[in-house]
Amino acid sequence: MNRAYIYSLALFITYLGYSQHINVCNSCNVTSLKEAISLAKDFDTILVRKGTYKEHDIVVDKPLAIIGEDYPKIDGELKGEIITITSDNVTLDGLYVVNVGISYTEDYAAIRVKKSKNFLIQNLVLENLFFGIYLEKSNFGKIYHNKIIGDAVEEFNSGNGIHLWYSKNVEIEHNYIQHVRDGIYLEFANNCIIKNNESSNNVRYGLHFMFSNDDIYEDNIFENNGAGVAVMFSKGIKMYNNIFRENWGSASYGMLLKEINDAEIKGNLFEENTIGINIEGSNRIVYKNNEFRNNGWAIKVRGACYTNEFVNNNFLYNSFDIAYNSKVNDNIFDSNFWSNYTGYDLNKDGIGDVPYRPVKLFSYIVNRTPETIILLRSLFIDIIDFSEKVSPVFTPDKLLDHNPSIKKLEW
Repeated sequence: MNRAYIYSLALFITYLGYSQHINVCNSCNVTSLKEAISLAKDFDTILVRKGTYKEHDIVVDKPLAIIGEDYPKIDGELKGEIITITSDNVTLDGLYVVNVGISYTEDYAAIRVKKSKNFLIQNLVLENLFFGIYLEKSNFGKIYHNKIIGDAVEEFNSGNGIHLWYSKNVEIEHNYIQHVRDGIYLEFANNCIIKNNESSNNVRYGLHFMFSNDDIYEDNIFENNGAGVAVMFSKGIKMYNNIFRENWGSASYGMLLKEINDAEIKGNLFEENTIGINIEGSNRIVYKNNEFRNNGWAIKVRGACYTNEFVNNNFLYNSFDIAYNSKVNDNIFDSNFWSNYTGYDLNKDGIGDVPYRPVKLFSYIVNRTPETIILLRSLFIDIIDFSEKVSPVFTPDKLLDHNPSIKKLEW
């Protein structure tokens, strides 16, 4: 054990020995959070009693634990930012923060963490906000069990629920986010874990991230968002066991992938979206054990997508399973279950004896002339799809699932 570590540990224990509790209430000696912070020493605990405190521009510039009792209300009165953390080792727990100011030149937030590390933000309720929790160049923190409810109607005058910018090694878990612009937004945020969150009914995206590598997104629900989920310009991501549901609209999808490489998308449910996954310029991705159910298009491949694997997925009752805008296929489709498959299994091994061609001519036509969607389910469409199946001209002739499962897959 080196001397620097021993010295730091001793210093921390010394701080704990001298730490104190400061009570804040309307009838206490200390009646405001600002005053409590100015009186506090490093590693003190500030206990905020139940009540309403009309304050904004509160700066936490030293390592402190600020804990609310019965959710005291911190009311910013629409005057600007409410709480800004500029120190390492800060905890915020159990506060009810409302009425963030709105500005078209500054991104006011209920909680901003600025150039800090080892922070914990948990059990907060944030309402009537512009941005909710905004991390700026802050690392090694946790955002747990927060409820963030905005009242956003338009993109131009609303902010994001949880916003990370140039931040890494952050855990975002068990948060509930509604009615903001983007529920969770990450930009240049690497090695983060986003888990067990629910982001729904937001104006634009439930989840939106760009230039954020090696992140894990697991067991989240993204439902009924304006445009779904957007995943752009990133690599090494892992998306496991998430639900993408009821993202409907002419420019909506369960998930958009643009310039994504070397990723894993496994165990997810895409249900009742205009497009389950919209893919463009994304390579070396493994799609496995996902279920695509009752979507308009299960998967749309826009182009420049190579060496991807679609294996052991369920495609159930989608209007179109796969849409492709190229005759060239460099991707693998294997051992998936297709509810539209009409082949047979004479040797009873659970694998169809006839390969399945998931790209239909009609999906090719609709891609180029959207108005033709009104012909869906007509006899004419069945005829042209059958003719393309027999002799492919417009669709990729090598895009086949050679081992289609006869029964719905269980994992």
